[in-house]
Amino acid sequence: MNAASSRVACSICIANFNGEAILDACLASVFSQRLGEDIEVIVHDDASSDDSLSVLARYPTVQVLQSASNVGFCESNNRMVAAARGEFILLLNNDAALEPDALSTLLRKSRDLGAPAVMTLPQRDWETGVLVDRGCLLDPFMNPVPNLDAQREHVAMVIGACLWMPRSLWNQLGGFPAWIGSIAEDMYVCCAARQLGYAVLCLPTSGYRHMQGKSFGGNRVDSGRLTTTYRRRQLSERNKSSLLVIFTPSPWLVPALTVHVTTLTLEGFFLSLFRRDRRLWRDVYRAALRHLWDQRVSLMALRRAQQSLRTVGARAYYAAFTWSPRKLVMLFRYGLPRLR
Repeated sequence: MNAASSRVACSICIANFNGEAILDACLASVFSQRLGEDIEVIVHDDASSDDSLSVLARYPTVQVLQSASNVGFCESNNRMVAAARGEFILLLNNDAALEPDALSTLLRKSRDLGAPAVMTLPQRDWETGVLVDRGCLLDPFMNPVPNLDAQREHVAMVIGACLWMPRSLWNQLGGFPAWIGSIAEDMYVCCAARQLGYAVLCLPTSGYRHMQGKSFGGNRVDSGRLTTTYRRRQLSERNKSSLLVIFTPSPWLVPALTVHVTTLTLEGFFLSLFRRDRRLWRDVYRAALRHLWDQRVSLMALRRAQQSLRTVGARAYYAAFTWSPRKLVMLFRYGLPRLR
């Protein structure tokens, strides 16, 4: 692979913040790819306070975009894709590592399809190698539900830790909205793509390993209990609620939003009461509900803009949804999550 060619098959974009301890493993997995075509590797360092830049200096072919201030995950990726030259882009977390045939698998499928699509590979836990998901379905409340079916390629969304698409499709979708900040930005681009009729796929072979929850903590099962953080839950509930407003097909918005707001309010009230945790209500549930109200004008404007582009009906859009509520399933399986 020659990163200096004028014709680049793929741009691998790695957003980094304080990744000194994990960058080597990520970059080693990229440079060990068996592709046979030219790539470029771009890393956006988001004003790291550790020695990330010293690690990156050991990779002279890596294009480093150094930010003077911390701009967050969404803007980091937007900047990298703006600088990219590849026909395709792969957004790769700095806490993820590709299997050796990952790029060739994605590139071959893209060219066989002959049409733009968002794609990923099976995700495995970094430490155990256990399968985490083959992309995700969504439940009625926009909660990701891991797909474990090797026969199912079409999914509702793919995780942003390893997200592949043609650069032209990224530009058409507008990239990651800066207002999201982090958490559910991958859901946004997948919903935007699916409502335009583009496939969202998880390929059955190859894969990547991922240190789940490395950036925000939580989002994994430890010792039989689900663990998460206040910050992750806050961003998750706020952003999922916003995306429900933006992407729910008409005329389903009013009933879907009514059920969602009612359920979220009751969930927050009883969980906070049961745990005697005012912070859980204040920082997570009330914050999400208040965001919906305070941003109702801008969210409806975003909804009108997105809905005006829709090319598929509600049946096609909901084809990758499951009607089993994810939170109830997790509650019965693991009990109440631990928050820290």
